[in-house]
Amino acid sequence: MSTGRKRSALSYIPGLTNNAVLKLIIFSAVLYVILALTWAVIMLVYQGMPIYEQYFLPNLALPTLSGIKSHWWTLLTYGWFYNLPGFWELVSNMFWLYWFGSVVQMLVGSKQVIPLYLYCLLVGGIFYLLSQVLPGELGKTPHTIGLLGPRAGLIGLAAAAVTLTPQYRFYLTETFSIPILVVAGVFAVLMIIGSGFYLPVIFMLIGGGLMGFGYVKLLKAGYRPGEWMYQLTGKIEGLVTPDENAAWKRHNKNRSQILDKMYEPKHGISQKRIDDILDKINQKGYNSLSAEEKDTLMRAGKE
Repeated sequence: MSTGRKRSALSYIPGLTNNAVLKLIIFSAVLYVILALTWAVIMLVYQGMPIYEQYFLPNLALPTLSGIKSHWWTLLTYGWFYNLPGFWELVSNMFWLYWFGSVVQMLVGSKQVIPLYLYCLLVGGIFYLLSQVLPGELGKTPHTIGLLGPRAGLIGLAAAAVTLTPQYRFYLTETFSIPILVVAGVFAVLMIIGSGFYLPVIFMLIGGGLMGFGYVKLLKAGYRPGEWMYQLTGKIEGLVTPDENAAWKRHNKNRSQILDKMYEPKHGISQKRIDDILDKINQKGYNSLSAEEKDTLMRAGKE
């Protein structure tokens, strides 16, 4: 039975509608598969890595500061892809995303997780670029092609979770638990080691962490930094997923107008008089009406 409410395609996946963490995990995995298939096709068609590394990957990875002007969109794409092969990196990152993202989602709701994650990726990328103005080897980046990976978003979720509930504990069994501060500390150390101790990457982590901390502070102050994202996606979804009630009303517009006119008292005709005539039609048919009753019904239906 139709309820008349709009439903997105994703709403048919169990547990996904109100689970932003699961959405991020699925989206990340899908993009990894797409990137891997693209790499495979390029390898088969062009028989080598140069095309992939010189023409395809630079349009996804975050470049150096000097190259961002011509590849500005990479601030939005770099955090969603991995250097291939990076399957186990994907798995470990999704593990951290699940742990910290679930805490954030539990405390502030699913609608705050995705905007928080995106803001952290964006701010982390900006910090990565700005840190390259440091003199000499300090501003040197470790990547010849560009930076890939969601580390800024993950560290932002960790910072947000710790800011929301520093006393939280992850219960692995009924009696054994680990404080979130310990988990976040281990995660931060692993991220720093994984950065190769390059300052631009460390600055990226700092930027993501500061954004996670700041986002929570804004929420506590009553602001909703991510509200505009859901308003925008809601409008887009409304264009491609029409409201069933609205569609039904459009297809039955003439019928609704006629019924509204028949049931609306006008020209001095009472609602009871109209109801009596309609009851007579239901019981004996339209031909049973007298000339006066037909005239009354006709006048009631006029503009």
